[in-house]
Amino acid sequence: KVDPLSDEVDVVVYAEFVDDAALAAYKAHPLYAQTTSKVKPMRELRYSADVVAGS
Repeated sequence: KVDPLSDEVDVVVYAEFVDDAALAAYKAHPLYAQTTSKVKPMRELRYSADVVAGS
C-alpha cells in the first residue's frame, strides 16, 4: 500500500515463535535469506524489536 500523501510504502513483518529455537530455525531457513537479500536493497530505514512475553 502506498501512502497517498508521501508516496511511500510501509511494510511490517510480524511473527510469533514459541521459543528461541523456533526463531533461530526461522532465521536459518533458506527462504528467509532469499527474501532478505531482495528486500534489503529497497529499504531506506529499518527498525527491529524482539519482545519476550511473560507467561
